[in-house]
Amino acid sequence: MEFESSSWIRDGVCFYPHLFGGIMITCALLSFSTSYFGMIGVPAMPHLFPDLRVFHKKKSAKKRVRVYMDGCFDLMHYGHANALRQAKALGDELVVGVVSDEEIIANKGPPVLSMEERLALVSGLKWVDEVIPNAPYEITEEFMHRLFKEHKIDYIIHGDDPCLLPDGTDAYALAKKAGRYKQIKRTEGVSSTDIVGRILSWVKEANAKKPCSELPQADESESVNRNTNNKVQVKGAQVSSFLPTSRRIVQFSNDKVPGPNSRIVYIDGAFDLFHAGHVEILKSARALGDFLLVGVYPDQTVSELRGSRYPLMNLHERSLSVLACRYVDEVIIGAPWEVTKDVITTFNISLVVHGTVAEKNPLLNGKPDPYAVPKSMGIFQTLESPKDITTTSIAERIIANHEIYLKRNAKKEASEKKYYEEKTFVAAD
Repeated sequence: MEFESSSWIRDGVCFYPHLFGGIMITCALLSFSTSYFGMIGVPAMPHLFPDLRVFHKKKSAKKRVRVYMDGCFDLMHYGHANALRQAKALGDELVVGVVSDEEIIANKGPPVLSMEERLALVSGLKWVDEVIPNAPYEITEEFMHRLFKEHKIDYIIHGDDPCLLPDGTDAYALAKKAGRYKQIKRTEGVSSTDIVGRILSWVKEANAKKPCSELPQADESESVNRNTNNKVQVKGAQVSSFLPTSRRIVQFSNDKVPGPNSRIVYIDGAFDLFHAGHVEILKSARALGDFLLVGVYPDQTVSELRGSRYPLMNLHERSLSVLACRYVDEVIIGAPWEVTKDVITTFNISLVVHGTVAEKNPLLNGKPDPYAVPKSMGIFQTLESPKDITTTSIAERIIANHEIYLKRNAKKEASEKKYYEEKTFVAAD
C-alpha cells in the first residue's frame, strides 16, 4: 500500500512520541467503533490510519469449508437427499461424487439407472453445489489427495452405516486415518435395496398365480422361498417402514413465500419413484414463473388410477423427494386430482402446466379432465417433457432382469440385517 507522503508520520514519531502515540490509539479505537457500533455516527479516519482496513479484509475473507460425499445414488430417494442435506450442514459448499457404472457393477452389481440419469438427480438437489462424475467406489490415497488439492475438500462425509469393499475392508479407512472424515446419521425406513424389493414383489405376485413349472428358475437358496400354497416370497420385498415427522418436512422445506405479484406455476402428479424425468419437467416448469408449486397426489388417488401396485412410495416419501428438488418452492401434500377454481384462487396460481410424457392411468374410467377449469380460464400449458422416462419404465428394467436383482438384494439383505442388529442410537440430525 502506497501513500503520497509519510514524512509527517516520521516527524511525529521523532519529536512528539507521546502525543502521536495517543492520537494513533484514539484513531484506532474510533475506527473499530464504526464496525461495532454502527448506530453511532462516528466517522472513520482512513487518511490517518489506512492500515486498519486490513483487519476488515481478513474478517471477510474467511475460508469456506468444502465437504465431499459420494454414492451410487441409484433409484434415488429421500434417504439420499437427507444424507446430502446433513452433509451440507457440516460445511459451506457440498461437492458430490457419483460412482461410475463400472465401479458399481464391480462392488454391488448392475445399477438400475444410467450415469446420466443419476447425475441429473444429484444435480437437481437443492443442497448440492458441485458434482464429480465417475467417482471411485473406494476413497483411494490418489483420489483423496486429488480431492484435497484440486477440489479443495476439507472433510469427507459418510453415513453411520458401514461401507465395505468386496474384501471386507472399510472404503473410508484412509479418510478416517487422515483425520478428515465426518459421519452423519443414516435415514431410516428406506434404501435402494428396499425399493428394488418393493418392485420385485410384483414378480412374486405374478408368480403366485402361475403353476410351479412356469415359475422363474431363480436360486432358491439365495432369493426365493415357496410355501406349501405355492406362493413365492421374495426376500427384500416389504412395505415402507418410513416414519414421517413434522421436523423432517421442515428440514426439507424452503420456508419461502411467494410475493403478491409473483407468477406462481402449478404442476401436479404422483411423482412416484422420483427420477430424472421428474427433475427435468420441474426445471422446465420453474422457468415459466417466479414460484413453483407442486401438487402430489394422495396414495388412494394413485391406486385408483393405476392399480393396487401403485404407488411404490407412499405420500410422505414422494413429497420429500419433490421438496428436495432445487426447482421446487412449495408442495401440496395430498393434492386433489382436479385443479379446481378454489385451488387456483387459494394459491393465486398464474399458470397450470402438464408434461407430454406421463404415467398411463388405465383405471381412469371416464373421469372428467382434471385440467378443465384452468383450460377454460386460459391458464393451462402443455410442456414438452425433456425425457421419455416413467416410473413404470424404470420398474420394468428391474422386472426384466429380476433374477440378477433378486441375487443382489439377497446379498445386500445380509449386510442390512447385520447393521440393524448392531445399530446404536446416533444423535438426531
